[in-house]
Amino acid sequence: MTARAQAADAADLAVVIGLEVHVQLETDTKIFCGCSTDLADAEPNTHTCPVCLGLPGALPVLNEGAVEAAVKVGKAIDADIPEETAFHRKNYYYPDLPKNFQITQYDAPICQDGALEFSVEGERRTVGIERAHLEEDPGSLKHKGGSIDTAEYTLVDYNRAGVPLMEIVTEPDFRGAGEVRAFLAKLEEVLEYLGVFDASRDGSLRIDANLSVVDADAVDEAGGIDAETLEAANRTEVKNISSHKGAQKALAYEAQRQKNAVERGRAVEQETRHWDEARGITVSMRSKEAEKDYRYFREADLPPLAVSHWRDELAIPELPDARRERFREEYGLNAEAADKLTSTKQVADFYEDVAAEFDPDLAATWVADNLLGELNYRDMAVADVGDRLAAIHRLIELVDEGEITAKNARETVLRTMLDEGLDPDAVVEREGLGKTSGEAVEAAVERAIADNPDAVEDYHAGEEGALNFLVGQVMQATGGSADPGEVNRLLREELEA
Repeated sequence: MTARAQAADAADLAVVIGLEVHVQLETDTKIFCGCSTDLADAEPNTHTCPVCLGLPGALPVLNEGAVEAAVKVGKAIDADIPEETAFHRKNYYYPDLPKNFQITQYDAPICQDGALEFSVEGERRTVGIERAHLEEDPGSLKHKGGSIDTAEYTLVDYNRAGVPLMEIVTEPDFRGAGEVRAFLAKLEEVLEYLGVFDASRDGSLRIDANLSVVDADAVDEAGGIDAETLEAANRTEVKNISSHKGAQKALAYEAQRQKNAVERGRAVEQETRHWDEARGITVSMRSKEAEKDYRYFREADLPPLAVSHWRDELAIPELPDARRERFREEYGLNAEAADKLTSTKQVADFYEDVAAEFDPDLAATWVADNLLGELNYRDMAVADVGDRLAAIHRLIELVDEGEITAKNARETVLRTMLDEGLDPDAVVEREGLGKTSGEAVEAAVERAIADNPDAVEDYHAGEEGALNFLVGQVMQATGGSADPGEVNRLLREELEA
């Protein structure tokens, strides 16, 4: 948009956002060479070869696994997969792009015209996916002594160069930063269910966002904006966003920055800006490139690839929404429990393992409430205790078989297991938490009645809370190891005898 003759009020402006989400695909080797993608503990520039370093004479060979992953993503977002796809060279110079061009896809992407549905503030939204294409990741820059605009110097690590990327380009369908965060969470959830993405990898999901502001009256009732208005609006590209929360903060800041400019009668410059997470601001990097600046042309070393038949041949797993609905129908779960239990594929798989052996409601309580609650408190995920799930299954078994009370299992055993890494049987033995029953409980009941005549009198006067007090006395006397239901029954029998 050109400079406005008069200042506009922020309330008269609407935000328009489109995303370019760069997703690292889970493959053992890079997209065009045999270098390992296991970079977690690698020394800089050790996972490289002539191909990913762009040395003269080195030729790319396409990784079939990356193509399979891209087709699965296309099926999950209900995209069109063409008969044939092709690769291009995108020409631009950055220090982390060793060839001075990037092998990507231009006018023949592997997926196009898809959509993804998600929930935000209780409402269902659908965002269009314009295209999703394969490309190679550049290397990574390490800024020393500051951020991108303040660093004393910058180092380049080419280990990441050539890791397979899928760039997912949305339509400009977002009208706020909160919608973007909800969309990214749903997208990551779908990718994780597909088994093509690992969120724990450094830089596994990176976001570039195009944002502009337009007159609010240009937005129709369905949230749509006509192409002419979009074309006229100068937009900024915000780069280097690496998290859902970061995307929300960066775009909320940028939206307000642009609204402030328009309110003061200033033009919004079309430019590329960097999200400085440490300072919580966007900073100008350069004027925004146009498509012509990249001088796309066909990658002569990679022939066109026929892919449409892969859509029918490649199966994808049950996706999150379908699994939530099945959990509600098959296990009788409410919407909240079903959401928790399908939050990740690993959580859902563990719940089904537990529900196959125990009552589904007991399984839901233990997985959705007890386990996830304790993990959230510790800022952990189920993936962090993936090698301990058998021990947690054993704990649920102890509760189900009456070997330990649910209260002790939840408040003592589970917490000790997570904090100290012990097995449940070891914790039960060490803490003396085996369930008390029989004569010991009966003796505790008799003692509670004898020691608390006022509570007994209140019970006979119809005060139900007196019974709860007596139950508590018995539980205290047995160290919480008696079954509350049995204690309740025995107390009633004694008091009404």
